Amino acid sequence: MPSDEQERLRRWRLILGGDSAASANGRPDEGTTGIDIALGRGDQAIDRALAALYNPERQAGLGGSAPNIARWLGDIRTYFPTPVVRVMQRDALERLGLRKMLLEPELLDTVEADVNLVATLLSLGGVIPERTKETARGVVRKVVAEVERRIREKTVQAVRGSLNRAERTTRPRPNEIDWDRTIRINLKHYQPDRRTIIPERLIGHGRKRQALRDVILCVDQSGSMANSVVYSGIFGAVLASIRALSTRMIVFDTAVVDLTEDLHDPVDLLFGARLGGGTDINRALAYCQGLIARPAQTILVLITDLYEGGNADEMIKRAATVVASGVQVVCLLALNDSGAPIYDERHAVTFATLGIPTFACTPDLFPDLLAAAIGRRDLNLWAAQQEIVTARPR
Repeated sequence: MPSDEQERLRRWRLILGGDSAASANGRPDEGTTGIDIALGRGDQAIDRALAALYNPERQAGLGGSAPNIARWLGDIRTYFPTPVVRVMQRDALERLGLRKMLLEPELLDTVEADVNLVATLLSLGGVIPERTKETARGVVRKVVAEVERRIREKTVQAVRGSLNRAERTTRPRPNEIDWDRTIRINLKHYQPDRRTIIPERLIGHGRKRQALRDVILCVDQSGSMANSVVYSGIFGAVLASIRALSTRMIVFDTAVVDLTEDLHDPVDLLFGARLGGGTDINRALAYCQGLIARPAQTILVLITDLYEGGNADEMIKRAATVVASGVQVVCLLALNDSGAPIYDERHAVTFATLGIPTFACTPDLFPDLLAAAIGRRDLNLWAAQQEIVTARPR
């Protein structure tokens, strides 16, 4: 069994590579390890996989051949846990220019799929060859199903609970009575001799003849917002399944595309987006204005980093007009797992001055955010409670 010192040196040897391990022991690098560290067969394979990516100038690297790439993808899946595999795949795309590996169906099948990979595939949508498209759709469908499974229950419960609280009435029609709450609130009126409860107060859900809230997701599909587009599309599909909501999905760059008809299938919706290009937020807001029929019942979630490529002054004026009409506007600078975007700080501060809550949000928090918006709670206060940094008026 190796000693702690041997294990420490082994780890440094794998991390730093063959020519750098001497420095891990405080010794000068003499062009070789300087220390006799014997790697077992498994460690040698790990060392080759790491060197091919992080030290390619001293190794054969991954080269340009599909067999080399496929072998490397198999190796890293064998020797590293899934989170590390995803990081290494992402590094390979960035460091070695291996985007073309995503255009080969046999390689795509071996990749560990996640939201980052889906965003990359969508950005390559225009150049993916026909023979790879079905494989790409399969990868996207798998990731979408996993994310939807993770968020659906929490989203539906949060939204329906908030809608019920917002629309609850004490004069319900018979088919609108919330019997569970009515019984619990009237337990004190139980009549032992009659063995029944006298319901002095009736609690109901209110009318359900039309949608209780209109939700518009307006999503910037410029390249920097790729992950946000993926999550927005999946959330849009979940929200569209809730009858008490009327949900619309709008994506934009310099043009505006209404993808509402595709909300029944988030994969079709995502492939309908075209990542990249410029940004015209003003034009997108103008389109959304035309969709608003009930301002007081409308929530507009604008998802953008606020780098306006169109008319910035008109964008601010239009945003102010939408807010003044009674629409509840929220600006998410990102909807992704990191929640730490690069954005136009000047426009973010201006939006905050207009009374538009402006901050980044993670997918795990988005259901609660939407529930807070439906309940017309102070979203800046909600964000502070979640320890989210918001844009503030100066």
